[in-house]
Amino acid sequence: MKNTVNTRWLDAMSFEWEVDDFKIVIDAGEAVGGRNMGPRPKAFMLAALGGCTAMDVISILKKMRIDKNIEDFNVKVSGDLTDEYPKHYYKMHIVYEFLPKVGKILDIKKIKKAVSLSEERYCGVSAVYQKTMELTSEIIIL
Repeated sequence: MKNTVNTRWLDAMSFEWEVDDFKIVIDAGEAVGGRNMGPRPKAFMLAALGGCTAMDVISILKKMRIDKNIEDFNVKVSGDLTDEYPKHYYKMHIVYEFLPKVGKILDIKKIKKAVSLSEERYCGVSAVYQKTMELTSEIIIL
């Protein structure tokens, strides 16, 4: 399987990505000649990790039949950049936030299992990132 993303220059420092027939505008800040019309490309590394592991976790929890006890599920990913060029992430931290439905109790063992399976077995983004940087995570039941 092969994926392709097209990056087309719009103007100044603005570009349009075409990904699976969806269009996303990226841009630079005004300080470096952009017009701040979209996010920076590096932030999509965080989004890729968050999206990949979130989809895995919710899929696994559905198979475990505990997704019906979840009111809300959120994944936050933060990254630490190096100070020197080329600036790159050397560490990322994932926070898995679960809000149970009123009157429901979430099975923390199953949640930990789902997160572990995503991080260690299923998430392709995580698999690549683990080879180049430190990845840490935590689970919060709200």
